[in-house]
Amino acid sequence: MSINLEDNYRHKGMRKQLVDLLRTKGISDEKVLAAINEVPRHVFLDSSFVELAYQDMAFPIGSGQTISQPHTVAFQSQLLDIQSGMKVLEIGTGSGYQACVLAVMGAKVFSIERQRNLYFKTKEILEQLSFRVKTFLGDGFEGLPTYAPFDRIIITAGAPTIPEKLIEQLKPNGIMVIPIDDENGNGQKMLRITKMADGSLKQEEFGDFRFVPMLKGEGKD
Repeated sequence: MSINLEDNYRHKGMRKQLVDLLRTKGISDEKVLAAINEVPRHVFLDSSFVELAYQDMAFPIGSGQTISQPHTVAFQSQLLDIQSGMKVLEIGTGSGYQACVLAVMGAKVFSIERQRNLYFKTKEILEQLSFRVKTFLGDGFEGLPTYAPFDRIIITAGAPTIPEKLIEQLKPNGIMVIPIDDENGNGQKMLRITKMADGSLKQEEFGDFRFVPMLKGEGKD
């Protein structure tokens, strides 16, 4: 599959406008904003969405999944507090856009996708871009014990509970950002969980969001 990698002045201008919008919505981490400004979001979308690629909207990407709206990507990235060289585990590769934003910020990204068709489609796109992301087909609840421990873990789907195996794969003083299903079934609460040096967990809440559900097992689509 060949993708159109053209990134022209118009695309770059739209990205700058998006960055300006994200600033007004409270995104203040300059590394996050610089990454959003660098990653060409339009290449991760169907060509019919190109004109809308830099609006702050989510879009379908197949297999019942979506590419998160840029504010959500920036918000989760900001909560992670990425430092260059950190190992980051992403649960839910999706389009690959979030992974590329983290890679531009200097992270070594390991990303799991459970939907087979989406995994191969995104893997091809990532191979044609210059962003270094390692992708894996599998069950996000299991994580990647072979590559653990991780400095940071980001979950890009609504989880019913905090996955114990992922906490085990987080380094002491590591951070997990995870949307947890609201008790009322009205979306998710964004949590930042810090694994303290003694193994205890510090939990902070950062408002309401809506994600596709995090599912167990490997999808067979």
